[in-house]
Amino acid sequence: MFTGIIETLGKVSNIVQNQSNIDFEITSDISGELKIDQSVAHNGVCLTVVNIHQNTYKVTAINETLQKTNLSKLQIGDRVNIERCMQINGRLDGHIVQGHVDTTAICTQVLETDGSWLFTFTYKKDDRYNTVEKGSVCVNGISLTVVNSQPNSFSVAIIPYTYAHTNLKNVGIGDTVNLEFDIIGKYVAKLMAK
Repeated sequence: MFTGIIETLGKVSNIVQNQSNIDFEITSDISGELKIDQSVAHNGVCLTVVNIHQNTYKVTAINETLQKTNLSKLQIGDRVNIERCMQINGRLDGHIVQGHVDTTAICTQVLETDGSWLFTFTYKKDDRYNTVEKGSVCVNGISLTVVNSQPNSFSVAIIPYTYAHTNLKNVGIGDTVNLEFDIIGKYVAKLMAK
């Protein structure tokens, strides 16, 4: 389980096709603290560390993950949001995040609003997924608060710290981001559908 509070940015240093999977080598300032078999979220996608060498580690994304997330669009040099799994005695600073991306969304608007930013994202309409005003949503692994919730779009306000310490500063109109909707909201939607 994760919290959506990004620890650091990693840099994609190598991409290797491995049959239908892709191995990503990531350089980060926490690589030396990781362990083989550890779960680490990359843009909100939970992946297992399979190798570590100095300040670089390797994770593998299977074909299903590549089809449902923005990881297949990564290129060498791209920055990814990284978060290690939550420790059982830690604070839940963001919200409950599983690291299981529900869908992707397209950035449709970026507005600078006198010291902060307002990002708008649109996703394919699906009754299983929704947002609520002032509720939580995970965008590229970042726990954010929803503003302007619509049937298949929403906006989030980004403070300068989040903008500077995540890869949202590299997201522009037309770019694809990963979305994980609030787990409680997903359960409520499923129960209501019955």
